[in-house]
Amino acid sequence: MILRPATRADVPVLVQLIGDLATYEREPDAVEVDEVMLSDALFTDAPVVFATVADEDGEVLAMAIHFRNFSTWTGRVGIYLEDLYVRPEARGRGVGRALLVDLARTAAGHGYGRVDWSVLDWNESALAFYRSIGARPLDGWTGYRLDGDALVALAAQADVATADDTADDMPDDTAPGID
Repeated sequence: MILRPATRADVPVLVQLIGDLATYEREPDAVEVDEVMLSDALFTDAPVVFATVADEDGEVLAMAIHFRNFSTWTGRVGIYLEDLYVRPEARGRGVGRALLVDLARTAAGHGYGRVDWSVLDWNESALAFYRSIGARPLDGWTGYRLDGDALVALAAQADVATADDTADDMPDDTAPGID
């Protein structure tokens, strides 16, 4: 088995694995990503997301999809692991651990402060696995998400003018927020 950055040729299998993960997490209808969307996010001049795959003889066994985040408390960049998925037939062979080791090496090698991720409360096998590698749950924190109609509704509120709203009124040589 080798770990390697995903390539454009991996995109169809990545989309399939994302769907498999969503099914496992009991949300199969929540997946909106398609091959074009994922390819555009991964393979641009300034990618917003990164993917590593575990490959064995040309077959992708697992994926880790992540992006950079930033901690204002530590003043350092970190990694947010969006998806870690190992095909059922490859579980128990150290594939997930290898992907997390690779992510930890990436973070440490770049001087990043941490690697964060979320896990469903009912996923006992994942919880046990993450504890076994030294990860700790963030007690006292509750994840929130703003999406769908609520996102659109909040975005439509115009309580405060932003620099984007007033940019047309500014002289060309004046940057928003700078006197």
